[in-house]
Amino acid sequence: MKALVVYYSRTGRTRDVASQIARELNCDIEEIRDTQKRTGIIGFLKSGYQAARGRDTVLEPYERDPSDYDLVIVGTPVWAGNPSVPMGTYLRENASKIKNAAFFCTYGGSGAEGTFRRMSEIIGKEPIQTVAITEREIKENTCDCKIEPFVRDVEAAFRTEE
Repeated sequence: MKALVVYYSRTGRTRDVASQIARELNCDIEEIRDTQKRTGIIGFLKSGYQAARGRDTVLEPYERDPSDYDLVIVGTPVWAGNPSVPMGTYLRENASKIKNAAFFCTYGGSGAEGTFRRMSEIIGKEPIQTVAITEREIKENTCDCKIEPFVRDVEAAFRTEE
């Protein structure tokens, strides 16, 4: 299986989870970068507003083509019950190139299921696996108990897809 972990992270939490998943799967990883400034409280508020309205953004060019991979594992923070604006944009730009997908998200309160549903709608297919990890689990360093089974399930589910 040739896999790619692709993620967007505003605060670094999603990056940490993406890095761990990529290490465990021994696969390529790519960070999606937005051209809009999203730092601070103004960036936070603007980001939630745009996500709730399904807006797109302009992304910096990415290096990897998702069509080169059997599986793309997509990671995003939850913004207003939706995937982040940069990840929504990435998915819309690459939906036809993603053969198989798995999703993960990081979040503070709620919205994981709606985020996964929206991501599925964008790419037009269901993920082979999902995992939602809370901010608290990341801070307390207890997310391994979710990441390890996710990686194991992704590998098993992908084998059944072949």
